[in-house]
Amino acid sequence: MIFAEHLARSFGSDHVIRDVSFAIGDGERVGLVGPNGAGKSTLMRLIAHDDEADEGAAGWRGGDLEFHRQDADLDETKTLVEEMWTAFPEARAIERELEEVAAEIVQGDGDLDALIERQTSLFERFEALDGYRIDRRIGRVLDGLGFPVEDRGKLCGQFSGGWRMRVGLAKVLVHRPPNLLLDEPTNHLDVASRDWLALELSDYKGAILLVTHDSEFHDVVVNRILELRDGRVESYTGNYSDYQRQKAERISQQTRAAARQDREIAKQTRFIERFGAKATKATAVKSREKAVARIERIEVQQAEREVGFQLRASGRTELDVLRVAHVAQTFGEQIVLVDVSMLVERGQKVVFLGPNGSGKSTLLKIIAGKQPPTEGAVEWSSRARTGYYDQHQDEALLADRTMLDEVRSVAADQPDSALRGILGRFLFRGDDVFKPISVLSGGERSRVALAKFLIEPSNVLLLDEPTNHLDVGTRRRLVEALESYDGTIVCASHDPAILERVATRVYQIEGGECRELEEYRREPDEKRKASVAE
Repeated sequence: MIFAEHLARSFGSDHVIRDVSFAIGDGERVGLVGPNGAGKSTLMRLIAHDDEADEGAAGWRGGDLEFHRQDADLDETKTLVEEMWTAFPEARAIERELEEVAAEIVQGDGDLDALIERQTSLFERFEALDGYRIDRRIGRVLDGLGFPVEDRGKLCGQFSGGWRMRVGLAKVLVHRPPNLLLDEPTNHLDVASRDWLALELSDYKGAILLVTHDSEFHDVVVNRILELRDGRVESYTGNYSDYQRQKAERISQQTRAAARQDREIAKQTRFIERFGAKATKATAVKSREKAVARIERIEVQQAEREVGFQLRASGRTELDVLRVAHVAQTFGEQIVLVDVSMLVERGQKVVFLGPNGSGKSTLLKIIAGKQPPTEGAVEWSSRARTGYYDQHQDEALLADRTMLDEVRSVAADQPDSALRGILGRFLFRGDDVFKPISVLSGGERSRVALAKFLIEPSNVLLLDEPTNHLDVGTRRRLVEALESYDGTIVCASHDPAILERVATRVYQIEGGECRELEEYRREPDEKRKASVAE
């Protein structure tokens, strides 16, 4: 069971958690939602005892708890399989002891009967820990999360950031503890791995508290929602869609009740104002004044603020925007891309699909000029002005800078008032703009990175997993903006909304090859087609 009892946590004058109580029992898969900066990660850290509460208590009862954090803590000198085995320290210790006993038996050292008896006891303990099936469990989880067999002996330090996050997630899943905290587990997962994880968690028997920006994933996995807002928690039954319906109905009920209350208060106030000077009504007036003073005003939850921005191309390019000719990429003996060629025309929105590690990001880096190809060439039209958004863009923000400093670093020619206006459209208002990057939540850092990227003028957007780390509202607004963008887009993404609503050309990248999927081909909208025909 995972619990919080009258929990409170503040940072200076900012009361992040206020008198929060809840319990999550076995078989409950609970989604924790709320605006960026509401304190979701803080609540997770309090439960895991990574942080101390100001008041109250939080934690778990009944067995172990595993916490999948957004930053994976791995031993870079261990292989992938060795790191997986660290989730089973007792079984690993018994395995080593068995090796020592076997060596002593072979060498003939010591009392043979005692050694055999000790070996038998160790075998029984190992069996009780399900030790003989651990390798199979590890293999199943690594397969599900997309690790190829040849990576099992690879050192953890050789994996990229996204794959390191998967290693950390795999360690949690192979252990299968009775209590599980998952902070953004779907980040960096491709469609196949995300679908496998959804099924894996749906079959989980323990208690789960899950934070993710992926509402579709919530819908498949969770059977209850906790909303954290203004330091307090509200519970909703069902999945994310159920929560949205219940919340809308709750706000509607609050609005009606508040309106009735306002009418009643107005009625009593009119009586008080009308008869306040009459001695014969003094008792009645006094009574009604006390009654109005005792009324506890109904607060109507305000609709969640959303980012507000539009994307507009800065100038037009020639008809043929980008030509990729016979591009190949190898890293040592590893072949990533083979003979990739394509032509991208003005107004097209190209999306690269494929499993993680297939070469989508590599091809995008080559197109963006961030990495030279082993063979082949990339040719841009003369009027193309590219903007490149890396999937780890938020990690490039400097921790000691304020968010205003960060956007100023790419727009020094603009006054602070204009930059603050841009940050305001990303929900950073007032003194928020002076907060250092180090204190921001993951979602807030992603919004700053997106604001910084969009400030720079461009007419071709090169995007690597742009919706990773974004909250539901910001992700939706970004997809809408990309859909209506009047320039050209080349994007690597596993987000189904981008595939369904944005893409006009889709290329599958797998096994080093890149081929267009004709079933996804569609022309730009009528306005864009007209501009291309000019």
